[in-house]
Amino acid sequence: MDREPHEKYPPIEPYDQGMLDVGDGNLVHWEVCGNPDGKPALVVHGGPGSGCGAHTRQYFDPDRYRVVLFDQRGCGRSTPHASDPAADMRHNTTAHLIADMERLRVRLGIEKWLLYGGSWGSTLILAYAEEHPERVSEIVIPAVTTTRRSEIDWLYRGVGKIFPEAWDLFRAGVPEAAAGGGLVAAYARRMESPDAAVRAKATADWCAWEDAVLSQETYSGPPPYSGRPGRAQQALVRICSHYFSHGAWLEEGQLIRNAGRLAGIRGVLVHGRFDLGGPLITAWELAKAWPDAELTVIDGAGHLGGPATTRAVLEALDRFAAR
Repeated sequence: MDREPHEKYPPIEPYDQGMLDVGDGNLVHWEVCGNPDGKPALVVHGGPGSGCGAHTRQYFDPDRYRVVLFDQRGCGRSTPHASDPAADMRHNTTAHLIADMERLRVRLGIEKWLLYGGSWGSTLILAYAEEHPERVSEIVIPAVTTTRRSEIDWLYRGVGKIFPEAWDLFRAGVPEAAAGGGLVAAYARRMESPDAAVRAKATADWCAWEDAVLSQETYSGPPPYSGRPGRAQQALVRICSHYFSHGAWLEEGQLIRNAGRLAGIRGVLVHGRFDLGGPLITAWELAKAWPDAELTVIDGAGHLGGPATTRAVLEALDRFAAR
């Protein structure tokens, strides 16, 4: 396919899609695009709760990859949607999502697949790969996170030292909470309120804070969080606060501590040096603990990446397509 190495592939549409019954009343939306006989790859979206986007398909050579995308429980086109206050969040945990990925792999008849995703997606990728290393061929992660409680504390308190005006407003949104992790738990409680106005206000306050953290980065279009449709915003904030108030149900530091389980799996980590939401130290520590990972640091880039990040990701995926 004729294209410059730094250019994404043209847009493509799924050739197959469906709803996977994963139990507990949940149906997970999935889609497959590219070459039905190509190298299997799974896209794991961020958030948690953002849903998968069509633009992600364009990182993969459609002639060489069989690309699988899915919306994690409660978001995107999966049901029940977390924007509905009646949706039960008790069955939406990291362990449930790992099990959903395995069910999807079996449903599609895939033996091993490449895993791609960043931010929260990288946490879920690492958790899945450390539990099922025999099912993973390679891993590509832009914007590395492991959702340690220390990382959560940085994102919702520590980085407030750089954006004190915005953080004061974020903290004021839950005056009943103490500083630190209490903020996230307080927002999680508000997102479970039967009062729609309370949920709407908490959603707006949370999204305003997330946008402030990304405000020094270059991006086109509406703000990354508050620019989403209202239903998608509410699901994102409800799921994010639910996961982060529970430390993603992971032991502190377990994904880096258990990175030796990834031995033999080639990985490419791409991280912006000026990622204020997820500082570089996490990617650095993971690369030191994972024997087969290579880390590329992008100077001048942040959490959302940029042209150099895109180029590094495309190079990695093109390289792995031939394996």
